[in-house]
Amino acid sequence: MKIKSIKSWTADLGNTKPYTIAFKTVDEVNNAFVEITLDNGVTGIGAGNPSEYVTGEYFQSCADALKENNISFLVGRDIRELNQLTYEVWQKFPKNPAARAALDIALYDALTKYLGVPLVKFLGQKIQSLPTSNTIGIKNVEETLKEAQEYGERGFKVLKVKLGIDLQEDIERIVKLREKFGKKFVIRIDANQGYDTAKTIEFYEKTKHLDVELIEQPLPAKDIEATKKLPDHIRKIIAADESLLTPASAMALVKPPLATGIFNIKLMKCGGISQALKIADIGALEGVELFWGCNDESIISITAALHAAFACANTKYIDLDGSLDLARDVVKGGFILKDGIMTCSDKPGLGVERV
Repeated sequence: MKIKSIKSWTADLGNTKPYTIAFKTVDEVNNAFVEITLDNGVTGIGAGNPSEYVTGEYFQSCADALKENNISFLVGRDIRELNQLTYEVWQKFPKNPAARAALDIALYDALTKYLGVPLVKFLGQKIQSLPTSNTIGIKNVEETLKEAQEYGERGFKVLKVKLGIDLQEDIERIVKLREKFGKKFVIRIDANQGYDTAKTIEFYEKTKHLDVELIEQPLPAKDIEATKKLPDHIRKIIAADESLLTPASAMALVKPPLATGIFNIKLMKCGGISQALKIADIGALEGVELFWGCNDESIISITAALHAAFACANTKYIDLDGSLDLARDVVKGGFILKDGIMTCSDKPGLGVERV
């Protein structure tokens, strides 16, 4: 079954709750979209949202890469040659992981719709459901507690708290969350490279009695050696995020001594499902747990990440809340969310439909 046509476009999906992390404030959500149509009329859709700070890919360069004259090489190709097509996408756009992700997701969606199976079943489903964390940006203590209360009322049981600017305030926020809510929430934290070695150790020592589940990327991404020198018990609960972009960086992280006990995989960092599964395999071989994350993204790519996550036996955590505060989207359907628990639908492909 051949690809009849392919088109791309961009849209600002809006953000109903602007937030701050260690290196930026997010108040708009620009995504790039790709839609593939097969000879029989079946369509596959993909979406990309680059993170300039993490991968060096600007949104405009992502959109430019996806201009139709750049992606027309896929027209006339057999969708059943999926692995070859995703390989060619990877080769053609080496500096545009979000653009690659959009194409990669669209190819997987089109093939699995053509086959009439959910993507997760095609990949081999290992996990049926998991709770997603919902993210609290960098705020003062009062605002942190207020937002946690709101998430609890919406049924969420896992919080990811963004830290990394003021260590003492960071510690206070976690202390106050436990004082107010007790064990109601699982708490994860993300310092977004905001700490050095001493601050990482101090944060751990002063919060270890508060049952922080994991610490995401406390140290600068380029300083893997500093991470490897942290005490073993701390490294075990650290999730590599900005330092984990590709299968090659995954190999660097697992080279003895193991840098982190957890990999945070994002389709927008690595370039889609095909590359994400390679990273997941490296993690599985080295006993590394998987934590699937996202940017501010359309339901399309969030759903793709969920399907990939549930196809990996070593997936232990998901943080796939990136579409929950969008003002609008270009599709409906996709993942199922109830009381903070995410599951995949039984519809073919990603189970999304254009609106």
